[in-house]
Amino acid sequence: MTDANGSDDTPSAGTSTSEDAADEAEKVSSELYDLIGIKGKLSKTGAGVTECSGKDREKFFKIFHPSSLVPASADQLGGAMERLKEELPKHGWKVVEYGVDNSQNKNLNLTADNDKKKYSVKIVHMAKDNPPGLSLMVVSGCYQVPDGEKVQRF
Repeated sequence: MTDANGSDDTPSAGTSTSEDAADEAEKVSSELYDLIGIKGKLSKTGAGVTECSGKDREKFFKIFHPSSLVPASADQLGGAMERLKEELPKHGWKVVEYGVDNSQNKNLNLTADNDKKKYSVKIVHMAKDNPPGLSLMVVSGCYQVPDGEKVQRF
């Protein structure tokens, strides 16, 4: 679903309405938080709809679901990314990128794809933020709306 060059080789995720696909993205996010296993304050952001590159925007769409976690205590984040790197493959995710980014804070990033679910996730450990936390961006493959329907944008 992703590659190191950032090209858009988005696989088909099947047929769905925007609302049902958004519900699925939120479910995937919830499963990821369960794997993280850290209690804290979760952001209350909903899923959004975006277009599939090069496809009819009335019929095709991707879902994205941004969220973040601020743990009760910053020391809970110690080793979290390393644990995710080990645990995600046991749950159908393939880690495709892992390392420090080029930002001033040198945040640790992990990108993983789940080919079966047709989702990708990018997790950023923002250790130097105040307060420190994790940022997640879950993105679906490219859905097509059922015949006779149009993409609902939200």
